[in-house]
Amino acid sequence: MLIVLVMFALGLLLGFIGAGGAGVVIAVLTVVFGIPIHTALGTSLSAMIFTMISGAYSHFREGNVVVKNGVAIGIFGAIGAFIGAQIAAGLPAKELKWMTACMLLLSALLLWLRIFFANRGIFSRSESEAGPTGMSFWLTASGLGLVTGVLSGTFGIGATPFIQIGLLIFFHMSIHQSAGTTMLVILPIALLGGLGYLTAGHLDVMLLFKVTIGLIVGTYIGAKFTRRLDPFILKISMVAVPIFGGLLLLFGR
Repeated sequence: MLIVLVMFALGLLLGFIGAGGAGVVIAVLTVVFGIPIHTALGTSLSAMIFTMISGAYSHFREGNVVVKNGVAIGIFGAIGAFIGAQIAAGLPAKELKWMTACMLLLSALLLWLRIFFANRGIFSRSESEAGPTGMSFWLTASGLGLVTGVLSGTFGIGATPFIQIGLLIFFHMSIHQSAGTTMLVILPIALLGGLGYLTAGHLDVMLLFKVTIGLIVGTYIGAKFTRRLDPFILKISMVAVPIFGGLLLLFGR
């Protein structure tokens, strides 16, 4: 029950900042509850299946999802995530822990860059531009999908900043479509990544249930505060959450 309550509280924060929060979930499960890092990775990644469904559907209804791009990248991302899960299974817990922490801190840096340059360059693009076509499209989709999928599968994170920036740079999407399409991409990544951890024996179904219930309820309520608080608090929180998760993994017991 304590895990459910803590995940609910964490979900309030994640719902407020609009993030999947896989990294900080990993950190809390590992450091606070003593869950083995491999099990925490598999549980966190699998939980994203359920937390991303509503977000992807909502963005689809708003016209923020480029289905072709999302499905193509997601398919290759799912393959990469399954491979990444097998890679993680072969890494010692200590090394995997600090590597995941470094990935969280890198994610925070990318989020900070996105916020800092919100009104400049690709981060200010309000309309989509022509993206790659033909063979170029499939090569780009496979490259972006495999790279971000392996990152997600190996470190149990959604790789949201990496996917969004890839969509902005290589597919020339608008900032809104990159956000919505990213959620669609993450769904198959989380699904096959979770399956990869399950086959490797690192997925606790009961723990997954507790984490998912807490996060879903918490994020639903937390999302209602996004437009009610100062945008400055939102921006600071978006960067602070992955930094907190990374530092907790690095310096926690």
